[in-house]
Amino acid sequence: MANIVEVTADNFDELLKSDLPVLVDFWAPWCGPCRTVSPIVEEIANDMDGRLTVAKCNVDENQDLAVKYGVMSIPTLVLLKSGKEAHRVVGAMPKARLVSEIEPKL
Repeated sequence: MANIVEVTADNFDELLKSDLPVLVDFWAPWCGPCRTVSPIVEEIANDMDGRLTVAKCNVDENQDLAVKYGVMSIPTLVLLKSGKEAHRVVGAMPKARLVSEIEPKL
C-alpha cells in the first residue's frame, strides 16, 4: 500500500526534492467533491506506487500553500516534476479520466 504524505508548510519543500513526480491533492474536509476524489487519489497512489509520490494538502490548514499554487477551487490536483508544475486538474472526475490526465505527464 502506497504512503500518502500529509503536506504542511514545514514538509512541503522537502517533498519537492523527491526524485519522483509529486501529485498534490489540495482539498478540505467540508468539500463534497473532495470527498469523492479522495478514494480515487488513494487508488492512484497504490496503482502508481514507485512512479509517483502522492500528497494531500488541507487548504484550511495550509492557506499559504494554496495561495502559492493559485488554488482557486477544490479539489485541485497539481502534478509537480522537479519542483515545478507539470499539470493541473481542477474538479472531481472519474479515475480513468484522472489517470489519462496524469499519466502522459509523468
